[in-house]
Amino acid sequence: MLLLEISKKVDPVFVKLDKWFDLGIGYIPNVVIAILLLVIFRYLAGYGSRLMAKGLAKASQNEALVSLVSSLTRIVILTTGLFFALGILGLEKTVTSMVAGAGVIALALGFAFQDLTTNFISGAFIAIQRPIKVGDVIETNGFTGRVKSINLRSVIIDNLAGQQVEIPSKDIFQKPITNFTQSGERRVQIECGVAFNEDLALVERISLEAVQSLGFLSKTRTVDFSYTKFGSNTIDFQIQFWIDQIKIGPGSAKSEVIKTLKIAFDLHGIAIPVRPPEAALELRKE
Repeated sequence: MLLLEISKKVDPVFVKLDKWFDLGIGYIPNVVIAILLLVIFRYLAGYGSRLMAKGLAKASQNEALVSLVSSLTRIVILTTGLFFALGILGLEKTVTSMVAGAGVIALALGFAFQDLTTNFISGAFIAIQRPIKVGDVIETNGFTGRVKSINLRSVIIDNLAGQQVEIPSKDIFQKPITNFTQSGERRVQIECGVAFNEDLALVERISLEAVQSLGFLSKTRTVDFSYTKFGSNTIDFQIQFWIDQIKIGPGSAKSEVIKTLKIAFDLHGIAIPVRPPEAALELRKE
């Protein structure tokens, strides 16, 4: 009796195990195919990632973008292979749940890190369109400096005063950029004044000759001289000239032009009147 009772309880278990065993045996071909498929997609992911990295490297020098897109390509291919493998194993509901879960997670992350996402997308467009490059001298968002690095999240520039400024990519992408390196040239302007009794034609000729003698000026641009106004004790003028930024910066160029003009004026006896005391006082108040 005892053996009979034990047999009644154990037999269903063995029957269930037999069914599972038969089911497992029947699944072996599907499992083998799924594993082979994953191996193939793993190879394709590596090949596609390298191919994408090589192609993108020709279009962009942004290593961060190349690495990100390469990794995303690898993940997409591997995920596709995983979905196919699960489908072969008859786990379609699992695939549907994974896709739905991934969509919910992506939506939640998009809202939670909206600014970060915007910066990454803007950084990607900057890297692809390449409005600026490392080494360019630019002015944007109220900062002027030389671009040191272009990342996906931000652009770092040297403000030419010893500090580094990190500007979010979305601000670079959405706001105007003045690129002084695009043509290799930059316009510089200085202002000065001479006494009322000076020969204005002579002043203009001497000024142009002095400035044009400097070797760092652009060879394709002209130097512009124009009188601007009657001051309190001077006739004011301005000189606009273009410099080759590879040779000299705007600050150093202004300094050299001022020194050259002073030497030329002294040589020809052209006076630069001293600012009257009341004008100096008004300047201090301003």
